Amino acid sequence: MSIFREILRGIRLTLALWLLTAVLYPGLILLVGQLPFLQSQANGSIVVNLENQPVGSVLIGQPFTSERYFQSRPSTVDYSTSTETTSTGVSGASNLAPSNPELLKRIEAQAKQLQENGIQPTADLVYTSGSGLDPHITLEAVEAQLVRVAKARNFSTDEIVPFVNKHTQGRFLGIFGEPGVNVLKLNQELDVLEITKGKS
Repeated sequence: MSIFREILRGIRLTLALWLLTAVLYPGLILLVGQLPFLQSQANGSIVVNLENQPVGSVLIGQPFTSERYFQSRPSTVDYSTSTETTSTGVSGASNLAPSNPELLKRIEAQAKQLQENGIQPTADLVYTSGSGLDPHITLEAVEAQLVRVAKARNFSTDEIVPFVNKHTQGRFLGIFGEPGVNVLKLNQELDVLEITKGKS
């Protein structure tokens, strides 16, 4: 008789824990995440274009190939092979050792491609990040591309610099890492500026 009580007690405990951890807790977190001041971050910090279509997340890098845009860091996971409107967000590094000939080959090809596009190679435009999804580039990488982007958009570099400053994030806690520029935000601002200039 006691064994049946223990089985029933185990079933009740399992159901109670399932209700708490699989229903109530996720539901509560979902509700908190949808509060107005948290909603953007909870939903992936998606950026929309002027047609209100999603173009990416400020948290995940994506490739830009047009001369009109600042290029992001290269990615070993190709930024999760983004579809037309979404990215799967798969993260990963190449795990190639510095002595691996394949790594040297990839770096040399990347540097050559940048030079062919009129961009002075910088470390973050040649080397991938650990996650493969870094949405930022250094101020040095922005400077290396500034003249090319300004020329392609028929802007002066002085028109672009304020937007670079606007989207530059400082060191974490003021001491960790280097300042970085969010490439998606910067490119989006330049699109808006181009349209605004065209209307004026």
